Amino acid sequence: MYTEKAMDHFRNPRNYGRMENPDAVGKVGNIVCGDVMWIYLKIENDIIRDVKFETFGCTAAIATSSMITELAKGKSINEALNITNNEVAGSLGGLPPVKMHCSVLAAEALNEAVYNYLRKQGREIPGRVQERHDTSAAHMESLEKRYEKFMEPNKFGCEGVSE
Repeated sequence: MYTEKAMDHFRNPRNYGRMENPDAVGKVGNIVCGDVMWIYLKIENDIIRDVKFETFGCTAAIATSSMITELAKGKSINEALNITNNEVAGSLGGLPPVKMHCSVLAAEALNEAVYNYLRKQGREIPGRVQERHDTSAAHMESLEKRYEKFMEPNKFGCEGVSE
């Protein structure tokens, strides 16, 4: 079902954990499966110098989160925005078709982190970044509404993560 590379990223995730004092944070979720991802970035001169993630989800969600951190580290924010879900899945040797949504979520989380960075910097948000943000924000709102009775506010230390 999963490739050995995907299983390796699941069993030994790269760059896992919360980052202290990140320059940007992206948070996304999937209303259907309930996966939630956080991507933390340290950025210098528009280059992603460090990246970490936290993910609550399935094997594919953790593997794709791990892989996108490896793909993004060292890239400019513009280069990072060009990382596609297909590149994430392909770098893992593929994903089962029913799990491709996890690679989409990983790409959305990175987009959200870059959006957060640009917004904090008071910089112009490119149209495609804004469009992807609007979609992700609507999904997160639905997810949080759906599960609000099961979650305590800030249970996962998310204060300050949203816009």
